[in-house]
Amino acid sequence: MAAVTELIRTEKDGTISFGNYELAVKTKKSDYEFEGDLYKVKTFSEITRLEKNELFVYESEPGTAVTHLKETADGMEFCVEGPDNAQITVECEPETAYDIYFDEELRDTQRSNLGGKISFSVELGNGRAVSVLITKH
Repeated sequence: MAAVTELIRTEKDGTISFGNYELAVKTKKSDYEFEGDLYKVKTFSEITRLEKNELFVYESEPGTAVTHLKETADGMEFCVEGPDNAQITVECEPETAYDIYFDEELRDTQRSNLGGKISFSVELGNGRAVSVLITKH
């Protein structure tokens, strides 16, 4: 998969991909239009962050590359790759239970906080990509 060299792009399947963990300096791309919404990505080796209409969607430390991000009424799904294990935070509905799957295996059930955020760690590195599915419990 590797880094998304254009920082953010639309895929043929109607999803978006973003993030370039290979960059040494923080790089941004704003006002990327996708399905009537405006996206902004900030990415480099230390962090990757995605916003939609100036609202938080995704953040990882260290930086990652995310492909095929798809938001649904019940959660989101995407594939993530990075140079090392990553701490990921995503925006969901406030105070709602979510199941988190890695490569189709249930890894955790979490309740989002009052702000709607959930956080989890994922083992990455050595070119390993992990498929993540987050869905209401």
